[in-house]
Amino acid sequence: MADKTPPPEPDRLPGAPHPRERDVLFGQEEAERAFRDALEAGRLHHAWLIGGPQGIGKATLAYRVAKFVLDRGGRPAGPVDSLDVPPGSRAARQVVARAHPGLMVLRRVPATDKKAASTTIPVDEVRKALQLFGSTAIDEGYRVCIVDSADDLIPASANALLKMVEEPPPRSLFLILSHAPQRVLPTIRSRCRKLLLRPLADDALTRVIRSLPEPLGAAPDEALATAIRGADGSARRAIELLDPDRARTVETVEGLLAGLPALDWRKVAALADRLARKGAEQDLEITLETVERWASELMEARAGEGARRLAPLVEVCEKSARAAVDADIYNLDRRPLVLSLFGDLAEAVRATR
Repeated sequence: MADKTPPPEPDRLPGAPHPRERDVLFGQEEAERAFRDALEAGRLHHAWLIGGPQGIGKATLAYRVAKFVLDRGGRPAGPVDSLDVPPGSRAARQVVARAHPGLMVLRRVPATDKKAASTTIPVDEVRKALQLFGSTAIDEGYRVCIVDSADDLIPASANALLKMVEEPPPRSLFLILSHAPQRVLPTIRSRCRKLLLRPLADDALTRVIRSLPEPLGAAPDEALATAIRGADGSARRAIELLDPDRARTVETVEGLLAGLPALDWRKVAALADRLARKGAEQDLEITLETVERWASELMEARAGEGARRLAPLVEVCEKSARAAVDADIYNLDRRPLVLSLFGDLAEAVRATR
């Protein structure tokens, strides 16, 4: 009998609950306070740009706000001590089930039996979702749109979203997430209240992981400590690094980077072969994140030498990011990308010496 299990959502980590399913948010009390203050004062801005690195709680915060607003409205009576909504409330259950008529989520389209997951948010999906905002709100309640994330919008999609953000209907709320908010369309940025979330502290990361179901929540202390050290304040990255195979990938990449400009091409070729395999997309993403983190730390340590001298490293990181997107979109062989990445890094390090 054919396996009828639906393909995984593009933004869900295996073994971890989706942000819409979470009832708690750790380490982002200041950001949550901004929403609570706005709600309590009855001045909830219609559009928020929630920025910060991937995996630090932006989506969890957005879903908490959405549940609260859909459950209690934008001007709740009395003080707002918490954004908690009873898990058994109708609004919360509908949000978790992706069935609330007042909530639209713009994200990459999940895979189907016949089609792979999209790598961008298509303009047709934006137009379809925004039809919600042209209709009458249910029971005169709020309508909420979560964009997860703006980094996945193509120009046509961003412009379609802009039209609604520019002239929002009453009682509407846009929660626009971005891992790189400075790259969001300037006309969208100018119409949003900006909220920047910081990377999570180690104790907050520990609480996040320990709150997850087994086996993630029961990870050995040593494995968790190692994952947190390499997570850069991202719960998503810490979860990924609890996978022994991905932890070994990071270890391999860090070893190659430590030896630059010299390279062991046999190890580079072996890594390229592994990252080119089907299903290794997340391993490639972790590889690029590890390279970017290494380059950022190197540039920070050598900041006194001037931006011009360190420009070759920036160019390599930008080139590899573009190549990774192209490989994903056009289903290209990832092996040449990896070989080129390390060759370019070796040349860049030589040029900056």
